[in-house]
Amino acid sequence: MRPDSKTASLQRLRSIAHILDNAIPIPFTPYRVGIDPIVGLIPGGGDLVMAGFSVYIVWESARLGLPRSTVTQMVSNLVFDTLAGTVPVAGDLLDVTWKANSKNIRLLEAHLDSPQHQKKANQGFVLLLLFGFLLLVVSIAALSVFVIGLVWKAIVQ
Repeated sequence: MRPDSKTASLQRLRSIAHILDNAIPIPFTPYRVGIDPIVGLIPGGGDLVMAGFSVYIVWESARLGLPRSTVTQMVSNLVFDTLAGTVPVAGDLLDVTWKANSKNIRLLEAHLDSPQHQKKANQGFVLLLLFGFLLLVVSIAALSVFVIGLVWKAIVQ
């Protein structure tokens, strides 16, 4: 990938991560939140949609030449964020503070600023990690919908 293409990709990924994690200032505080924890409040589908953007960040980062260890760390950030987000209230608060996408951009920037001579993660490895992550997200979304259905059924009867 040409250097100007890498710069454009990095800027695009930074913008996406900013929107997901830090786009909205909280009045009278130095804190910011993104749309990720807000959209993630939608049962089932919200986390699935946000996971798609997170996967895009990891996929594009891997295309920029990250080694396996960094890609694995990025996916681990997403897995932690996803699993923690399943805990009612506490998970939502953690989602506001963890900011997995911003962490992943910092990992990408650290690699691009001082690239180590590690072998670039191959596409199959990255696809396997991301497929596993998406499978986890879809499973959690399905479980959420199932539990909501059970609760609804119990209330209606």
